[in-house]
Amino acid sequence: MKVKNGFTRVLVLLLSLTFLLCATMAFGAGEQVMFVDFSWDSVQFHNRVAGFLIEKGYDKEVEYTFAESMPGLLGVEKGDIDVTMELWSDNVWEWYEKAKSDGSILTLGSVFPDAPQGWYVPTYVIEGDKERGIEAAAPDLKSVKDLPKYWELFKDPEVSGKGRLYNGPSGWKVSSHNIAKLEAYGLTDTYLAFDPGSQSALAAAIVGAYEKGQPILAYYWEPTPIMGKLKMTMLEEPPYDEEVFKKNRGCAYVATKVLKLVNAGFAEENPDIISMLEKYSTTLRMTNEGLAYMKDNNVKADEAAQWFLTKYENEWKSWVADDARIAKIEAALKEGK
Repeated sequence: MKVKNGFTRVLVLLLSLTFLLCATMAFGAGEQVMFVDFSWDSVQFHNRVAGFLIEKGYDKEVEYTFAESMPGLLGVEKGDIDVTMELWSDNVWEWYEKAKSDGSILTLGSVFPDAPQGWYVPTYVIEGDKERGIEAAAPDLKSVKDLPKYWELFKDPEVSGKGRLYNGPSGWKVSSHNIAKLEAYGLTDTYLAFDPGSQSALAAAIVGAYEKGQPILAYYWEPTPIMGKLKMTMLEEPPYDEEVFKKNRGCAYVATKVLKLVNAGFAEENPDIISMLEKYSTTLRMTNEGLAYMKDNNVKADEAAQWFLTKYENEWKSWVADDARIAKIEAALKEGK
């Protein structure tokens, strides 16, 4: 279009500036927050809980990207990614210490208490279950030291004279740890470690035995959907000792710290969001419940997050601690979006 006079030029300029200002304001209001998902369910669940709060209460556009552990963590370090709700710091200790000392990342406390792992049995094996008509088969079973007494209860169907410990799959580092534990605890005469072949097969074995009311001894960890759905008891081991663990694995696993991780630049630019994330804290039971809801109802993490926020209203309101933001989040939950 050919501009014919000065007035028209000024009008066009003013309209252009107005458009740019509105676009800039709109972009600022919808500024993106990028979460990174990893392959396990709990991080995807907690990312969606935090993401819903940020999107609905803090007027940010929220996106999720998937990555393997180290590429995703490097993305947070570089600033390509803003947040992940689960950093299993003990698993990447060298990177974590370096990135923290460089000032490129910040951790905002634990998302839930330290994550345990160990050898579990269904609680009804020890306590019974009156509702299901199950009597306690091993009322004195408390510790790994008690296992020789009960090897027949966990009898291996393929190897006579041995009990079966369902191990982690052979590709997992923990698989060799559990084999070493059997030897350290003097259990090799009475138990064998069984390789289930995959995580799904291990889970299926535990659930299958539980549904039938049968005894099973298995390695597992928390938080997981199984631990939210089933009542399981972890057997006691000698307390974790770094030197003992290095020597022969003859003690409990160290409980892993699971931290909320953010890029330092993002934290500096978003103090209100950081304040909320610092307060964000759940229990293992709450997390297990959320994961079990996903599994039992065959829903994705975003739907489970809204269920969780509806159930644990008082908790998330204490994290947000701002009446206007709380009202917006409540309205979004009622609308179911």
